Amino acid sequence: MLKTTYATGGIAVAPHHLAAQAGRDVLRDGGNAVEAMVAMAATIAVVYPHMNAIGGDGFWLIHEPGKTPVAIDACGPAAALASREFYAGHEQIPSRGPLAALTVAGTVGGWARALESAAAWGPALPLPRLLADAIGHARDGIVVTRSQAHLKRVKLHELRDVPGFAEVFLRDGQVPEEGSLMRQPALAGTLERLAAAGLDDFYRGELARSMAGELESLGSPLRLADLQGYRAQRVTPLQVRLDDATVYNMPPPTQGLASLMILGIFERLGVGEAEGFAHIHGLVESTKQAFLVRDRVVTDPGRLPAEPQSFLDPARLDELAARIDPQAALPWPQPTNPGDTIWMGAMDAQGRSVSFIQSVYWEFGSGVVLPSTGVAWQNRGISFSLDPKALQALEPGRKPFHTLNPALALFDDGRVLSYGTMGGEGQPQTQAAVFSRYRLGSDLQAAVSAPRWLLGRTWGDVSTSLKLENRFEPALVERLRAAGHVVEVLDEAFSDTMGHAGALLRRPEGVFEGAADPRSDGSVCGI
Repeated sequence: MLKTTYATGGIAVAPHHLAAQAGRDVLRDGGNAVEAMVAMAATIAVVYPHMNAIGGDGFWLIHEPGKTPVAIDACGPAAALASREFYAGHEQIPSRGPLAALTVAGTVGGWARALESAAAWGPALPLPRLLADAIGHARDGIVVTRSQAHLKRVKLHELRDVPGFAEVFLRDGQVPEEGSLMRQPALAGTLERLAAAGLDDFYRGELARSMAGELESLGSPLRLADLQGYRAQRVTPLQVRLDDATVYNMPPPTQGLASLMILGIFERLGVGEAEGFAHIHGLVESTKQAFLVRDRVVTDPGRLPAEPQSFLDPARLDELAARIDPQAALPWPQPTNPGDTIWMGAMDAQGRSVSFIQSVYWEFGSGVVLPSTGVAWQNRGISFSLDPKALQALEPGRKPFHTLNPALALFDDGRVLSYGTMGGEGQPQTQAAVFSRYRLGSDLQAAVSAPRWLLGRTWGDVSTSLKLENRFEPALVERLRAAGHVVEVLDEAFSDTMGHAGALLRRPEGVFEGAADPRSDGSVCGI
């Protein structure tokens, strides 16, 4: 079993060890937490391509000691041509292929915006240094992980014929085995171009023109003007006040509201110990109340039906907590959505912290890989609806609903906790599990490693059951069933279904703690 990692000079955690190492090495070279995260973000896009890509979106929470955290929304909007008329003849937006590639990829713009936010911190490391590891891994090759090989096999029928997918991710039409070498020379060239010309080239330079031309030729509604008009935004994070900490998360279009609501509602239940019925039942029921609000509120920031922060007011949280029966489950037929994402964290010696998440939505996103650049494009836009009356109705320029939501907590005693997970709609649930376990006394690594649950649907499954890893005590499982939960115990002790979480903590005296998820291929690297 993994143990908590300690460090004093800085620390990084990622769901792939090479990304964590890239961040550590930037910190060792004198870089700050944001620079370390840019290096990690570029690297993870190369070494974990089933979970994220530079053709996806990203979100940042950045904290500097003594200051309120800042948030960066690097979510790309729907293309100007992405109207309901464009999809005439379709009942819904296709989930794979060029028609699924309908939103601007925002993550590279987020890297640029984050580096701008950190510019006042001192001399910057050059961009070629930050992208060096990613370039090397793309050029020299990466080792195919178990999760990458597995997801390729499972989703091959959906992805095999999508333009560009087979040329990059298959070998002679077949899925490469775990442990085999996979090179991405076109992506290496793209990263080299960004290192030389600057990150803005992705939107307003040679790369932008190349990508836009290829997207158009393949049938995507994206055009050069969509890329040229994009810039990541600095936004005000949502926050919830707990007894001993303030927790921050992203505003819409992410589900950060739900993550914070779960914590605020659960605190009002008065649970004092982790792992028992009151803990698990309380968090699951808090999740239901939070998701009911999320599903009627969270959408494009320009058309919110209510102010999200208002749902974190103490009186609102009191009201929702009072609806929870401490002994019985609320019936739960609500569907959920899949997703593939990475969460990573970094902290530097000066105490600056980053909580970061990057995604292409479903595994391999749209499946489209642009031939000249090697950029795999997200399918985040499929969360739009073609029903004009829907909350997430498609319109040009709108931002899609995002499951992504990095979290950061500032404790009153000076501790700073950066944490998060991948896992689609499981993200708020896993965040709540990790945070509550740590707050109720668990060691940080134990809080990440402990058995987890997921309320709702998993990949390729339409059931809305409460899924549990098989390490939960049988007596607890039976009590949950007796309370009315529709429980399904998975065959696995550490299931990918539960997401790949991670957490970093800085104590007031300057000691760092880090925890990686045994469900992932990740690690914690400290100096």
